Amino acid sequence: MAIQAISEAIKAYETIIIHRHVRPDPDAYGSQAGLKEMIAKSFPEKNVYIAGEEDPALAFLAKMDHIPDHTYENALVIVCDTANAARISDQRYDLGDKLIKIDHHPVVDDYGDVTWVDTAASSTSEMIYDFYLTARDDGFTLNDEAARLIYAGIVGDTGRFLFPGTTKKTFQHAAELVTYDFDRPNLYDGIYRIRHNIARLRGYILQHFELSESGLSSVKLTKAILDEYGVSPMETGQLVGVLGDIAGIKAWVLFIEEDNLIRVRLRSKGPVINEIAAKYNGGGHPMASGATVATWDETDAVVKDLDAACSFYKG
Repeated sequence: MAIQAISEAIKAYETIIIHRHVRPDPDAYGSQAGLKEMIAKSFPEKNVYIAGEEDPALAFLAKMDHIPDHTYENALVIVCDTANAARISDQRYDLGDKLIKIDHHPVVDDYGDVTWVDTAASSTSEMIYDFYLTARDDGFTLNDEAARLIYAGIVGDTGRFLFPGTTKKTFQHAAELVTYDFDRPNLYDGIYRIRHNIARLRGYILQHFELSESGLSSVKLTKAILDEYGVSPMETGQLVGVLGDIAGIKAWVLFIEEDNLIRVRLRSKGPVINEIAAKYNGGGHPMASGATVATWDETDAVVKDLDAACSFYKG
């Protein structure tokens, strides 16, 4: 069983380094940092680190560690919430002695010496709590900070328990996690509060989105637009759900121009989109995915594929 193998590996190694995906969301932070807190609380003699680029919007959840290359020697490396190896934040993940993958996305790359993938889970954070429930008989404990982080990841990836991936087990885990001592209102504030410039760009999106006859909506955010509103490409993650409540939309896409590429953020209310994302250097869930393209001409091809998916969808 994967959970037992992961538990044994954690207990066997003195140094453990935990990674997650680039452009992190609350689930990436929550599963990564929540697992660190659990291990550090359970085995205080171990050296446990979290790796990856900092996201200022999520700094309230956890701070990443600065890890020299030599720390990876004879270390156990765990990657959370990342389906394909190219999206692992900090590509030194393969410098360790042993590699574990924990994820809830459909498999893109089957990397890792030990792999635990559960696509039925609402989030990787939910899986981390699953791990605790099994491993607590093996010496693992959960403190208030680990509970806060895991709860944040579940809340983030379920859209405050509104998304279809939310299950009875999700609610049961949440009910247990809120018995720990952490400030839930402050946590929600940190996840969902936005700055005024983000709010204004949200208004721009609502004024300029296009809706096709098939039910596809698309918005292009050029560097000029982002500069006008003072919003970085990373911050646009706070805007990806803005079109989700509009009647008639089956799927939507935001194209965000960066220095050397165009980021593609895809969401759906029914049509499967992760296969389309995979076609354009990306992947993710059937209803929530990401991709990248090199030119604005390529964005037209993405729109064409999404439009076809919406047209065929009869739900």
